[in-house]
Amino acid sequence: MCGIVGFVDKRKKKEKEKIIEKMADRIIHRGPDGAGYYVDDVVALGHRRLSIIDLSTGDQPIYNKDKSKMIIYNGELYNYKELKSELESLGYEFQTKTDTEVILLGYEEWGDKLYSKLRGMFAFVIYDKNTHELVGARDYFGIKPFYYYQNGDTFMFASEIKTFLEHPDFVKEVNTKSLKMFLIFQYNVKRETFFKGVFKLNPGEYFHYKDGKLDINTFYELKFNRANNKKSYEEIKSELKEVIEKSVYAHQLNSDVEVGSYLSGGVDSSYVASVALPDKTFSVGFSYEGFDETNYAKELSDLLEINNKRKKISANDFFEAFKSVQYHTDEPDANLSTVPLYFLSELAARDVKVVLSGEGADEMFGGYNEYNDPKLLTIYTKLPLFLRKFNRNVCKHLPHFPGRNTIIKYGRRFSEYYIGHGSYMEEDEANRVLCPSLRSNEMIRDITEPLLQKVKNEDELTKKMYLDYHLWLPEDILLKADKMSMSHSLELRTPLMDIDVFKYASTIPSKYLVKDNKTKYIFRDIADDKVPSEWASRRKLGFPVPFSKWLKEQKYYKIVSDYFNKDYVSDFFDKEYINKILTEHHDGSHNYGREIYNIFSFLVWYQVYFVEN
Repeated sequence: MCGIVGFVDKRKKKEKEKIIEKMADRIIHRGPDGAGYYVDDVVALGHRRLSIIDLSTGDQPIYNKDKSKMIIYNGELYNYKELKSELESLGYEFQTKTDTEVILLGYEEWGDKLYSKLRGMFAFVIYDKNTHELVGARDYFGIKPFYYYQNGDTFMFASEIKTFLEHPDFVKEVNTKSLKMFLIFQYNVKRETFFKGVFKLNPGEYFHYKDGKLDINTFYELKFNRANNKKSYEEIKSELKEVIEKSVYAHQLNSDVEVGSYLSGGVDSSYVASVALPDKTFSVGFSYEGFDETNYAKELSDLLEINNKRKKISANDFFEAFKSVQYHTDEPDANLSTVPLYFLSELAARDVKVVLSGEGADEMFGGYNEYNDPKLLTIYTKLPLFLRKFNRNVCKHLPHFPGRNTIIKYGRRFSEYYIGHGSYMEEDEANRVLCPSLRSNEMIRDITEPLLQKVKNEDELTKKMYLDYHLWLPEDILLKADKMSMSHSLELRTPLMDIDVFKYASTIPSKYLVKDNKTKYIFRDIADDKVPSEWASRRKLGFPVPFSKWLKEQKYYKIVSDYFNKDYVSDFFDKEYINKILTEHHDGSHNYGREIYNIFSFLVWYQVYFVEN
C-alpha cells in the first residue's frame, strides 16, 4: 500500500525533480518506508512506499526488462501469483516477487484487457518512455483513490489531492458547485472535486494520456443477474460461504507482515475476524453512555482467544482531531464515523501494518436498515404519486406528529427520496442554508436518475443497492476507509468488498437478502454458524457518535459557533440562518445536529485548505 503522484509539463528535468519530491512528501503518510522517482524531459513520477510484499526488492518505479516501460502503483492484488504463472508460461521473466511487476508485464501482454483480469484494489500508472504515453486504471469499486488535474500543457495525477498544492501550475479554487449536493448527501457525489478542475477517475475506469489528450474509458460496470439464479437457498448459502471465506484468506495471506482486524459489535467485522483469527483485533467507542460497542468486541475476542485492543474517545479527542481528519480526506467529509475511524486506525497502526475490515457487506448482501422498509411504508409508496405529493404538501405546514417526517420524505419520486444514508436535507432546505449566490435549481434526481436508468427493470432493493454502489460506497465509505487508515500509514483490506464476492453476490435473489424483516439475511445465516447468534443478528449501528448531544454543552457549542461566525462564512452560507439553527439546537427547541455537522465539516475543511494552507 502506497501513494503515487506524477505530472507532465514543459519544465526542465531539474525543475521537475524538485517539484515531484515536494509533491510526494505531501503524502509521506501513505508510504513512510521509502520513496522512488523517475524524471525525464516529459514526465515526473513519484512513489511513497509502505512495505507489505517483497520487502527487499519492491521499490518503485518498477521497470520492464528493457526499461522502456515503468509503473507506479497503489494497492494489492490477490491473484497475482496466478497471473504471474500465466505470464511465465508465455515467456516473461520476473525480477521481483511483487504484484506490481505482474501488472506491468501483464499490460505488455494484454494491454487494456489486463484490468478486468485483476483481483484486488488498485490505482496505478504505466509510462512508456518511447511513446511518452501514460496509462492508468482504478479498481472496480473505488477502494483506492485516483485524482487528476489539467491546466494547459500540464497534467497531474495522484492518490491524494493535497499533492497538487506543491505544483506551480496548480490553481487552488473552491468548486462551490458541489456544495449544495454535499449538504444533502454529506459527501461529494460529483466527478469534479471541491477543488475546481480536480477530477476523480471513477471506479472501473482506465485512461490514456498523450500529447495533451486525455482519453477515459470503462473496463468494468457493475451488473446484476438475480432472475436467472434457480438454485436452492441451501445451495446458494453453501457456495457463498466458500466464496467469502476464500476471499478472507486471500486478503489475509497476501502479506509479508502481520495482519490484524478491526472489530465492532456488528456482524460484518465479527465474521471476518472469526474466519481470519488474527492475533490482534482493534476497537474504539465513545466515553458517552449508549455510544460504545467495545464491550461486544472484547467479549467476542475473548471467545475467539484473540487479543483485543480498545480505546475510548472523548468529546475533546473528537474536536481536537477534526482538522486533521478534514485535511486527510482532501474534500469536506460529513460522515460522523470518519472521526472514530481515524482513531481506530491510529490505534491499530501501533501494532500492525495491515488490517482487515468489514466494509462492503451491506452493499453486497442488503444490510442497511433503509433496505428493509416496513410493510405499511411499502404499501404507502405504491400509492399514486399525486396523492403522496398532496399529503406531503399538507404535512409541511402542520406541527410535528408521529409519521409527519415519513409522509414528507416519501411524497416524492423514488429518485428523490432514496439517496442512501446522508443527512436527508432536501433541496429547499439546502438552498435556505446557502448564501443567495449559491442557491440553485439543482435536484437530487439530477444525480440519481442517470444511474437508475441503468437498472430500471430491477426490483427496488437492487435499485437502492445500485445507487449505493455508485455513490455512498466509493464517495464515502471506501474513501474514508482509505484516507483514515493511510493517514496513519496503515493498509486496510476489505475482503467482503471483493470482485469475486460481488460476481457471486450479484446473482443472489433479493428474497434471500432481505427476509422475515431481517437485513443481510443470508449473510447473517452464514455468520450464525461461525459467531454467537447475538452477534449474527445484531441490528446495524455503524459508529454511533454523540455529536448532537455534545452541541448542548457550552464548550462544544462555542467551538462550532466560532466557525459559524468566521469572516468567510457569508461567502458560502446564510450566516444569520445557520447561527439561528445552531442556537435552537443548543437550547433544545429543535434537533439540527445533522445539518450543523455538514456545515461545520465544510467550514473546517475550508479553514484547513484555504486559510491555513
